[in-house]
Amino acid sequence: MLIVLVFIHVKPDQAEVFKEATLDNARNSVLEPGIARFNVIRQKDDPNRFVLIEVYRDPDAPARHKETAHYNRWREAVAGMMAEQRYSIKYDNIFPDENGWG
Repeated sequence: MLIVLVFIHVKPDQAEVFKEATLDNARNSVLEPGIARFNVIRQKDDPNRFVLIEVYRDPDAPARHKETAHYNRWREAVAGMMAEQRYSIKYDNIFPDENGWG
């Protein structure tokens, strides 16, 4: 499994529109066979900051995800909403394993 956290800071007047576009992307992303989990979280003390938690089943799944219509629709829709450039950090899963066991 590959876990990617995407950190996003959006312009204050764009936060709600960004949220709606991101929820559309997330709802479609969880239908992809290569995605085990796709969470959208929002910072409590700064509602203009979001984190996407993307859990991929295999190392090729992120590239396949970036080829989908819903990802490209999201990317184009939110491009002008950023207060600063988004960035991601990749993680290896330690616990639980892909079968849910320790």
